[in-house]
Amino acid sequence: MKLILVMLVVGLLAWKLSPELQSWAAAQLSNPKQIATVVTAPKPVSAPFKCDGRKYCSQMTSCAEAKNFLQNCPGMKMDGDNDAIPCESQWCQ
Repeated sequence: MKLILVMLVVGLLAWKLSPELQSWAAAQLSNPKQIATVVTAPKPVSAPFKCDGRKYCSQMTSCAEAKNFLQNCPGMKMDGDNDAIPCESQWCQ
């Protein structure tokens, strides 16, 4: 226990007497908000989407597939109310 107290006192004195540490601490306190750099991973490259002629909900197998077709293919017949949600009565409820 005495060793811990001695180490604490020595550390406190060293910090108080060291001008380099004081200037560093002052700089840190004066600028607490540092700009953080966020690095994001690149998006994976996927194969281009191919429109294969299917246009109707009865030809789709899932909501995700219907959304893909609606977003990427012209002339789709899957969104009667034009709310960007295809196949609402079959797949995307």
